[in-house]
Amino acid sequence: MLLFAGVGLASIRVKKDTTDDYLVAGRGMHPALAALSAVSTWNSGYMFIGAIGFTYLMGYNVIWLAVASTLGQLVAWMWLYKYIQEEGHKRNVRSLSSLVGDKAGSPEAKLAAVLTVFFLSIYAAAQLTSGGKALLVMMGWPELVGILIGFVLVVAYCYAGGIRASIWTDAAQSCVMIVGSLILCWIALGEVGGFSGMNSGLESQDTALTNIMPPDLMFGFSLWVFAFLLGGLAVAGQPQVVSRVMTLGSEKDRKQAMIWFFVWQTPFIILMTFVGLASRVLFPKAESFDPELGLPMLAMDTMPAIGVGMILASIFAATMSTADSQVLACTAAITDDIKPEWREDHKTTKKVTLFVAAFATAISIGGLYVPGGDSVFKLVVLAVYGLGSIFVPLLIIRWMGYKPDSTHSIVMMTSAFTAVMVWSMLPAVMGWKSVTGADGIFPSVPGMGAAFAAHFIMSAMRTPDVSSLGRYNWPDRKKIGTFAAIIIIPMAGLEATYLATAPDSNANSSVSYRGFDEYAVYWNDNTVEITSGVEYVEDGDYFEFAYTWDSPNGFVGFIPISFSINGWVEESNEETDPQSPTEQLACTLNPGEDAIDNLTMEVSHREFSESGSDDQGGVSISLSYLADQNWYFNNLMNQSITSIPDEERVEGYNAQMYVTNNSEEMIYAGLYPNGNHSGDYTAIFRIDAQTGDGPCPRNDPGEDVNYSITVRGVKDFKVVPKSELDFE
Repeated sequence: MLLFAGVGLASIRVKKDTTDDYLVAGRGMHPALAALSAVSTWNSGYMFIGAIGFTYLMGYNVIWLAVASTLGQLVAWMWLYKYIQEEGHKRNVRSLSSLVGDKAGSPEAKLAAVLTVFFLSIYAAAQLTSGGKALLVMMGWPELVGILIGFVLVVAYCYAGGIRASIWTDAAQSCVMIVGSLILCWIALGEVGGFSGMNSGLESQDTALTNIMPPDLMFGFSLWVFAFLLGGLAVAGQPQVVSRVMTLGSEKDRKQAMIWFFVWQTPFIILMTFVGLASRVLFPKAESFDPELGLPMLAMDTMPAIGVGMILASIFAATMSTADSQVLACTAAITDDIKPEWREDHKTTKKVTLFVAAFATAISIGGLYVPGGDSVFKLVVLAVYGLGSIFVPLLIIRWMGYKPDSTHSIVMMTSAFTAVMVWSMLPAVMGWKSVTGADGIFPSVPGMGAAFAAHFIMSAMRTPDVSSLGRYNWPDRKKIGTFAAIIIIPMAGLEATYLATAPDSNANSSVSYRGFDEYAVYWNDNTVEITSGVEYVEDGDYFEFAYTWDSPNGFVGFIPISFSINGWVEESNEETDPQSPTEQLACTLNPGEDAIDNLTMEVSHREFSESGSDDQGGVSISLSYLADQNWYFNNLMNQSITSIPDEERVEGYNAQMYVTNNSEEMIYAGLYPNGNHSGDYTAIFRIDAQTGDGPCPRNDPGEDVNYSITVRGVKDFKVVPKSELDFE
């Protein structure tokens, strides 16, 4: 992290104290640096945190997001970025909001700037939240501390060298990002048993995870994929990415930057997809588990300290360098369009930067206290699709040659903004099911749809003599019918295919399980000690021990099935205590033997309370993760369980048995936990000293109580019908 900060601060040596250098680096950036910076800025903490969480939930069908989004980005780089670069040079504008107006500071440019600040502040807040989550898992620091550290670094980057510092830092971070992702992906695949192990691990949890078709889509498959395509196209509406394009000097530079962008981004997407899938196998879905913590938890559980440090640095640097790019884009929008009189005032520009960074930090902190407000994925989706819906339709019609006036542009942007906010917020306000979730469609479709609808309506009403397609004319009815057929027929076929092949939400329980049979069941069983200690307790006295377990689902890749608090004593300080010559003689002839003290323990956790006592020195109380408070096989109906003979055992599993009179579904249902035992535990230990019998008096003032907490877990669970086994 210090290295990345040093790279950014090094830009002080070449910067110029002008607002043009501060916001667009003098339009002379090298294509490779601009492209690597665009990769880092576009993917940012979203790819490390938010996209990992989405992959964790979706499984293989996340491929549609990757492919459709990449195609949309390709279209943006080939056509819209060309227009943006040419217009930026010709009109000498430094912000995306200026590009969608006839001139900087025009009414439509002012509205675009206000919306830029609104959505980019949310986007920057998502980056700060990403950094906070990374530090929470890897360093144990509160999210608030991580957010405040991010604020300080963002301001430092911006003040050091403006966009030049941001681009230099992004380029260095992109290199570490690829290396770290490759190492983490390699280790993660090894942990789950390679691609085959990952596939079987996902299928054992839910067969829908290994189907490339998503289950139970609300609006059909075509719109679901189309929303991802528009999301990729929305890269042309992201001021923090567009600012990288504006730093390029020529058309040749833009083409080179485009190649660098996709060559660098594509392997990163593939690696992160595998990491997200592996995290689902290692950390099975549970109510208290945050999927967005999958990558940092995976790094913590599988990598050495230096690797964890590299991943943490990558996440934090990605989020901070992206956040400072967004803050600078907001600064450009304010100084160029909202208050154009500040355009050449370098000191005031830096003050605006500080204000925007503080505003984004306030949003990030506020999200900690709103249910779901710290979801990086939700914040990024709202910001990306909001900005894309506002800017992309205007850029497209301007690229086509249509010149909207201020009223036309304002109506389009207002329509897009309203559609995005209503689509995203109304269901939550009304208590309805969300339409922007994994089974709905992201707000790019209603947002851009509303903007284009407003354009065509305004064009027909206000300028009927001018083609709404700019330099292009509408085709005749026959050609329109042909185009409609080209679109509708494949869509209808796609929808029919989806209806025929897509899984439903209960596919795992209705399709994949086999019936009653005799099964061979294999797994790896392990018990891990998570804390221990020793405390001296006097005879008849008590010792109270409290422990908080707040991450039961991050148990080193195992499914936790029991949580045990253990206590034991070993007699170590009993001694003879003769008071008379007769007793001294008796002790000399027969000192007797030590007696183990009686240990009593009482454990309480929420509504659970249990006590135990033992006069042999040891006591243990366990809480099972299953509803019946027993280990998984104990709740199977009509069970008949036998150990697998040595000659029939297989390698790679430390626990193996045959189970009869059960269905495969019943066996799996007995494995997965349906209780939540995170939270506070209290154990009270009492010592009642015991002394040995005999004529020699003995004294025992107390004893050292040893205590520990252990967690038992299951990994690599596999069920095979015995009839399919081959013992030859």
